[in-house]
Amino acid sequence: VQLQASGGGLVLAGGSLRLSCTAPEKIFRNNNMGWYRQAPGQQRERVAYITVVDMTNYADSVKGRFTVSRDNAKNTVYLQMNSLKLEDTGVYYCNTLTRAMSDTGWGQGTLVTVSS
Repeated sequence: VQLQASGGGLVLAGGSLRLSCTAPEKIFRNNNMGWYRQAPGQQRERVAYITVVDMTNYADSVKGRFTVSRDNAKNTVYLQMNSLKLEDTGVYYCNTLTRAMSDTGWGQGTLVTVSS
């Protein structure tokens, strides 16, 4: 099952976006969930994750600007992105941490474009 992220778009630098990703309950309930991004010409990197007990972790580049959360009733993980910068541009994906480590289960992602 590929997890599909949504909510991307074109935004001015300094603006905000919220990404969403809904997973089948069987996957969502038992997995730590991560948000990843791939900038043009770059490798995919993890930007944030949230565990099943709501512990969070962020890449240094997004700390203080991005917030990851999960709604267990909706089997959905969110990425609130504030104070967006040009370098946040890229395709954003969600995945379980386990599947990401084995490079499987990637959906199409959602494109975030930050312009000046």
